[in-house]
Amino acid sequence: MIEAVFDEVIHPSNRLQICAMLAEGGSWEFATVRDELGLSDSVLSKQVKVLRESGYVTVTKSPRNPRSRTWLALTAEGRRALEGHLTVLRRMAERSSPARTRENEQ
Repeated sequence: MIEAVFDEVIHPSNRLQICAMLAEGGSWEFATVRDELGLSDSVLSKQVKVLRESGYVTVTKSPRNPRSRTWLALTAEGRRALEGHLTVLRRMAERSSPARTRENEQ
């Protein structure tokens, strides 16, 4: 069972989007993530560094002439953290939904 925990590392918008994209599975090329999310190289690098240092993302370089390619993947720990964080966000959204608010007012 996934523990529902608000995760301060994942929560910032760019990191949440990165994790959500990587959660689709497999490894993603750095350039693809950058382009899909509309981030600069430097912004993506900084956010990936935080996620990597937290154990949520792996970074792998594969040589390619004349440059190397960088691949990103969500770790099992990262997937659990993302799922737990999304569970908390869903609960927050449910509590604040207009229908639920009206029920509580009656």
